[in-house]
Amino acid sequence: MDMAISATGSGIDIPSLVASLVSSSRAPTEQRITTVGTAVNAKLSAVGQVRNAMANLQTALNRLSTSADKPAFKATTGADAGFTATAATGAVPGSYSVRIDALAGAQKLASAGHAQDAAPGSGTLRFAWGEDQSLEVEIGEGATLADIANAVNRAAAGKGVGATVVTSSQGQQLVFTAAETGLANKLTITAEGGDGGLQALTNGPSGGLTETVAATDAVVFVDGLERRSSSNSVADLVPGTTLDLTRVTEGTQTLRIAQDNEALSANVAAFVTAYNSVVSTLKSSSSYNATTKSAAALNGDSLVRTLQQQLRGQIGEQSGSLKALGVTAGKDGLLSFSASDFAVAIAADPVAAKSVFGAEGGYTANLSTLLKDNLDSISGSLVKRTEGLNKQVSDLEKQLDALDVRMTRLSSLYTAQFTAMEMMVVQMQSSSSSLNSLLSSNSNN
Repeated sequence: MDMAISATGSGIDIPSLVASLVSSSRAPTEQRITTVGTAVNAKLSAVGQVRNAMANLQTALNRLSTSADKPAFKATTGADAGFTATAATGAVPGSYSVRIDALAGAQKLASAGHAQDAAPGSGTLRFAWGEDQSLEVEIGEGATLADIANAVNRAAAGKGVGATVVTSSQGQQLVFTAAETGLANKLTITAEGGDGGLQALTNGPSGGLTETVAATDAVVFVDGLERRSSSNSVADLVPGTTLDLTRVTEGTQTLRIAQDNEALSANVAAFVTAYNSVVSTLKSSSSYNATTKSAAALNGDSLVRTLQQQLRGQIGEQSGSLKALGVTAGKDGLLSFSASDFAVAIAADPVAAKSVFGAEGGYTANLSTLLKDNLDSISGSLVKRTEGLNKQVSDLEKQLDALDVRMTRLSSLYTAQFTAMEMMVVQMQSSSSSLNSLLSSNSNN
């Protein structure tokens, strides 16, 4: 009779078994954290979209209120009027008669003719102009007219004077040109030191320069009032307007200044677009699809409902004033804008836009407060909501880290337990082998 005991070992793949058990233990908690994290990130993205839309609305509102408080003006002149005009904030609408008797001109001084590459002398050239403006240029021995011109231009760097060399029938001539127009910017050129040859390039009593173009002041009349100017750009003779003179006129030309509402109208249109973007973003981020039974990230969110109610309420309070300026609200909460209705309203009442859209306007003031309450970088409700959601994301990340630690410990525990079991099986197999040998020996005897 065969009495041998059979023992073949456990045959368990301990690493695979441990990994499977740990994975089963990890899955429910990890799934919960992942599900919550997905929802939180979706809310974070949706709040970010709302913040961006409202920030764009705030920018559009600020631009609109500024243009409503400080209306733009446009200047209109006849063809070839002899001047152009630029009207700025502070211009006064009206019609003005403009006559230009003279243009401002820059002085030009020319030397006598010289032979090619002649060197007139050395020393220091001093240029004076305006009120106590001056420049000194050192001229070395052997400097040609071109060398002198280059030295002057480098030192002046575009201020006070410029120098060129021209070739005329008299030979090479050095020409100095005042950098600015007008009598106040006439040049006084003197020479000092050196060999005395530079005296030929001065315009004093014993100087050798000839004035080829005299400095002149502009002379312009507006409604019979005279202005003499060293520049051809004349500001505020027409209130809030700059005239850039281009030619002398034989008679008077008409300048008309009127309020320019095109920029203001464009800013209203841009505001309406930004407002509608906020309304659409709030709606899409809180919607519910009954067919698919799926809800948007902020569905049922009290902050979204509050914003929607506040926006609708402010439009309702100012609906009459807004409609008078071409802005109307539809049943869906979206605004529409009629530029033609706006133009008619502003033509009838130039300050109507300020009373509604100015910084202290009936509509703008309340909306500005609403936007600040939500977008303020410290206390804004949307900023606070973003911070809260980011904290949730951080907490979830910590939970995942803690889960990793627990699962590492669990893996070590399972591995130790199964390893101990395997060692016990091996010991049993060893004992079984010894017993089989003993039984076999006794049977043979």
